[in-house]
Formats: sequence, C-alpha cells, structure tokens
Amino acid sequence: MLVADAYLGNVERDRDLAERVERESVVRVTVGDDERRRSRFRTTSDDGRDVGVVVGRTLDAGDVLDADGTPVVVDLAAVEAMVVPVGSLAPPAAVQLGHAVGNRHWTIAVRGDDLLVRATDARDRMEAEVTPFLTRDATVRYESVSPGRFDDAPAPHDHGSDAGDPHRHGGADAHAHSHGDHQHDGDEHSHGDRDHGTRATDRPENGDGGVDG
Repeated sequence: MLVADAYLGNVERDRDLAERVERESVVRVTVGDDERRRSRFRTTSDDGRDVGVVVGRTLDAGDVLDADGTPVVVDLAAVEAMVVPVGSLAPPAAVQLGHAVGNRHWTIAVRGDDLLVRATDARDRMEAEVTPFLTRDATVRYESVSPGRFDDAPAPHDHGSDAGDPHRHGGADAHAHSHGDHQHDGDEHSHGDRDHGTRATDRPENGDGGVDG
C-alpha cells in the first residue's frame, strides 16, 4: 500500500509543482467530500492501487501529496447542486428566499447571479421551498459541482442578532440558517460544473413582494 503522508502543494497555485506533475509518473485518487476532511483514510487510486492518506488537513482538488517520492494528485468527487437564479429578484423576494433556505440549514454558495444549494433532499421538495419566491421565467436546474465550491461560501453575518438572515456556522461548509421554526437536513471527477437538467417554474411575477479502513 502506498502511504501519502506529506503535503506538497496545489497545482493551481504552484507552477513548479504543476510542471512536476506533468513531467513525472503520478498516482491519482478521487476523494469524496467526507473523506477529504479526515486526517487519515484509505482509498483506491484511479488505477486500482491501495492508498493510505495521512496528512491532517482538508484536501482540495489539485492538491499533491507525497508517497515515498511518488506524487499523489487529488481530485474531488462531484456533488449535485440545485442552481437557483436570483439576480432578478426584488429585495423583498430575496429576503423571503433567504428565510426559506435558512429554515432548511442548506449548504449554499453564490456564483454570479446564481445561488447554489447542495442537493440533500428530493428535487421536488427542494424546489417547493424556493420556487414561490422566483419570477415567472426563472428556471431551476441541477449541476455536478466540486464540493470545494462550498468551502468559501459567503457569511452574511455572525451568529448573533438579526434573526432570520442566512449566516455561516463555521467550518468548511457554509449553511444558511434562520432562527424561526426550522429543521436540519442533512462519482465522477469534479473538473467543472455539469448541467443535470432544468425545471422551469410557473409563478406570477415577483414584484415588490494508522490509516482508517
């Protein structure tokens, strides 16, 4: 078994390391979101080799580890996200949407005019929470995204007053949260976002309203 026990860097941030990865024979592993947060775990490389990872840090796509001189390159298994277009929402509707998402404690990220919501429930139930606040021509769709997409999600405010606004709870995952009645909810390589289908909405226009085994 290969044991990757040293962190070398990330190919997106270290040009020399990226060139080394291109030049040398490397081992590639695809890691799930839960695994990448563990200090140690066991996995199988893309070419079928047994690999132990002992680095004591959360891994990201493009990270490179050292296994006795052999570079081990990390890819992240994609997760599904519901993509909600929010760029055209009037402020009252945006606030209402924030409350709805917050009540579910969903993991979120912002990408341009889209709100990305990590899919943790059936699509119809998730859509039922958000579509009442969207405009008639808004289309909810689904994509495969890297779990790292949610690591740097915005934190609208700290855990204090302003009850009802979304905020981040800390740690790598960001969660929207409201202080009203609420409940807690909860592979392919993630080299880019992939569209998993769309769902058009039909609503009135929104106006003002040792290595582990």
